[in-house]
Amino acid sequence: MTRRLAAHERAAWLRLARTPRIGPLTFHRLIARHGGAEAALDALASVSRDAPQPPPDHAVTAELEGLDKLGAQLLCACERDYPRGLAALDAPPPVIAVRGDTALLDKPLIAMVGAREASAAGLKLAETIARDLGAMGYVVVSGLARGVDAAAHRASLESGTIAVLAGGLDNPYPPQNVPLHENICARGLVVSEAPLGAVARARDFPRRNHIISGLSLGVVVIEAALRSGTLITARAAGEQGRDVFAVPGSPLDPRAHGCNQLIKDGATLVECADDVAAALNAAPQLLRRADRSALPLHDDTPIAGLAGALARLLSPTPVHLNDLARAAGAPLSAVAAALMELELEGRAATLPGGYAASPSAAFSRPS
Repeated sequence: MTRRLAAHERAAWLRLARTPRIGPLTFHRLIARHGGAEAALDALASVSRDAPQPPPDHAVTAELEGLDKLGAQLLCACERDYPRGLAALDAPPPVIAVRGDTALLDKPLIAMVGAREASAAGLKLAETIARDLGAMGYVVVSGLARGVDAAAHRASLESGTIAVLAGGLDNPYPPQNVPLHENICARGLVVSEAPLGAVARARDFPRRNHIISGLSLGVVVIEAALRSGTLITARAAGEQGRDVFAVPGSPLDPRAHGCNQLIKDGATLVECADDVAAALNAAPQLLRRADRSALPLHDDTPIAGLAGALARLLSPTPVHLNDLARAAGAPLSAVAAALMELELEGRAATLPGGYAASPSAAFSRPS
C-alpha cells in the first residue's frame, strides 16, 4: 500500500534510515513490526544502551533542508512517487534522494554499464545504443563512471538519462564527470541512496550497482573484464529478475571476456538497440510493488542459534538472503529475523536487493 508521508513522518523515516546498523531489511521489518518509523524509533530507544543510536533531530532537519537548497527531494519507499522498479524489491532502499526531472521515473528504464577504460569501439557502440534506445522512448540509467557510463549518459541527455551515485547528491564521482553531473541534474535525473556529504568509497559502489539494476527493466553490458564491478550490476539484475543483455567482443580483448562469459551463462546477446527492444517486448516485465506489510515476523526456528551460524557465514562479500538460507538450512523468514537481530547488535549489515554482509557497510560522511 502506498501513501504520502506527512512532514514529521518523513523526518522519522529518514532518521530511522540513517541510524547505524539499520540496513534495508531490518528497516522494513521494524516498520512492519511497529507500524511506522516513529514507533520503531521509540522501540529502539527502549531496547538497551547498546541499541543503535539514531542521528539527532537537527542532523535530519539539516539533511532535509540541504536537499531543498539543492532543488532535490527525498522519496520514501512507501510513497507513490518512489520508483516502481525499486519498490518491487524485497528490501528496497528505505529512502532515496533525487535531483532533476522525476517524471523520468515513470518511463521505461534500461541500464547501460561497462568498462571504465573502454575501447574507442566500445564507447562508440555505447553512444549509438543509448541514443537509439532514447529514440524508442527508453530512459537510460547508468552510474556516471568514466568510459561506457559517461558515453551512455551523454548520448541520452536529450531523450532522458538517470545517473545513480555512490556518494551523496552533492559529491559526484569521479571529479572529471562533474560537468556531466550538472548537465544531468538540469536535463535528466540524479539518484542517490547516500546522505548529503557522503563521499563514495569502494564498498559503496555495489550498493549503487544494485540500485541501477533495480530501477531498470534490464541491463545492457558493453565491455567488462571477468573481475569487474560491471559484472556485479549484471549479477544483481539477474537476481532481481531483470533481463541481462551483453554485447559480444573479441576473445583477444580482456575487456570482452566478461560479456562473453555472461552470454555463455544465459545473457541475451545484443548488437544494437533493436535487439534490446525486441527482447523486452517479447518478455515484458511487470514490476509490482512488494507488500512488506505481510513480512513474516515469527518463525519456529530458534533465532539465537541461527544468528550465530549466520554470523559465521557472513563475510565482507555481499551474499543474497536466499543463498544464506540454503547455507544455514533454515527458512528464509527465520534468516531475515535473525539478520535483523545481528544488525541491531552490530554483527551484520543488510544491503539493497536482499543482500547481507559482515558489518561496516554503512555510509560515511566527511570528517
